[in-house]
Amino acid sequence: MSTTDVSAPQCAGPDPKPATPKLKLPAGATDCHFHIFGPKAKFPYWPNRIYTPPDLLLPDWQHLAKTLGVERGVIVQPSVYGTDNRVTLGALEAMRETWRAVVVVEDDIPDAELQRMDQLGVRGIRFNVVDVATDKGKLPMDAVRRLAERIKPLGWHVQFLMHVDEYPDIEKMFDGFPTDVVIDHFGYMKAAKGIQNPGFQGFLRMLKGGRCWVKFTGAYRISAEKRLPYADVTPLAHALIEANPDRVVWGTDWPHPKHEGDMPNDGVMCDRLSDWVPDAALLKKVLVDNPAKLYGF
Repeated sequence: MSTTDVSAPQCAGPDPKPATPKLKLPAGATDCHFHIFGPKAKFPYWPNRIYTPPDLLLPDWQHLAKTLGVERGVIVQPSVYGTDNRVTLGALEAMRETWRAVVVVEDDIPDAELQRMDQLGVRGIRFNVVDVATDKGKLPMDAVRRLAERIKPLGWHVQFLMHVDEYPDIEKMFDGFPTDVVIDHFGYMKAAKGIQNPGFQGFLRMLKGGRCWVKFTGAYRISAEKRLPYADVTPLAHALIEANPDRVVWGTDWPHPKHEGDMPNDGVMCDRLSDWVPDAALLKKVLVDNPAKLYGF
């Protein structure tokens, strides 16, 4: 059976008519987290995926970027492709010099392949312990550290899709970690758990220490609200900014795969930055300066 025949629920696509944001983004604004899917007929999905997205291609994201005022982007390898990075790398090569990427790799990936990826613009590897069918919540730290040691000479980082509240010992876990750490979705903790949660507090201390980064992405994934404005995420955003504004980046999380609530309009979502990062100088830092440092633009 081919991987395209394996049953996994179809997920909704994004709002096809993104609004123009009221917020004018600064020159060089960077979307640090989005995905490209398809075409499915050419690139089969991983058999152990937990959702099936519609085709959402390079021109679709380019239309969104133009609407929002985004000039640079970081494509992130989605879970549905496993370690088959062909779609991600193909899009990266097509947009060379204006994009970077984060990939998912096997433990035994050859050094020559890492070097090739680096030349294309890859700047990190990703571990997902949430949106998986098996070993959910298990972070194989020995394997993670081995790979981190291998990518350290390239200046790459390691990105995690993990719930920080499930790791109250998060600081100990990453003590002496070889590379910078990037964590998705505000720490991917339900906003209702609050900023005093032990795992979130540990995450804040890691940010203050300067070796950890956070992505302001996917607010709808952690909010108790079913639709915008996701106001309960704002206290988390403010706490993260206060912890270390030099280690915060932003992304659309387009096309919002596996989101099961009301699909947010990306233009309206972009305007949430006005509440999360209300100062113009900080906004430039989050959208331009920090991504330039993390991804080497």
